[in-house]
Amino acid sequence: MSPAIIAMIIIIAALVVVIIVLTILGKRAQRKRDEQQVEIDKVAQTYSMLIIDKKKMKLRDAGFPQFVLDQVPKRMLGRKIPIVKAKIGPKISSFICEPDIFDMVPVKKEIKGTVSGLYLTGVKGLRGALETPEKKQGFIDRLFNGRK
Repeated sequence: MSPAIIAMIIIIAALVVVIIVLTILGKRAQRKRDEQQVEIDKVAQTYSMLIIDKKKMKLRDAGFPQFVLDQVPKRMLGRKIPIVKAKIGPKISSFICEPDIFDMVPVKKEIKGTVSGLYLTGVKGLRGALETPEKKQGFIDRLFNGRK
């Protein structure tokens, strides 16, 4: 056999091993996420709240207590995450918002929000339906379809 064929066989075998390892790790991570989602849904409560502000910011700049920051992995402290400041009754609280509902959260309006600990997991309009913002056009869509 020539050295080129041997090199190709080694590269293909390495790629197969990498794909198998990534599949196993992906299934394990998905199973862990599903278990966490069940726990979050179990303790969720619905509150009427007035949204004061929402923005993507670093966790240490969001104003969470020190014991919360101590429990967060170090790599997450520098990452920007969606934060919502809301008034529930007389108390103003900061919540970590789910990324898929962050755009639906209206500012300076009253909503019914599903809260699980520090996580805002769902929103409903208190007076009528919430407006869903239009999705931004990507670069490829603008390139082929023109600007709208």
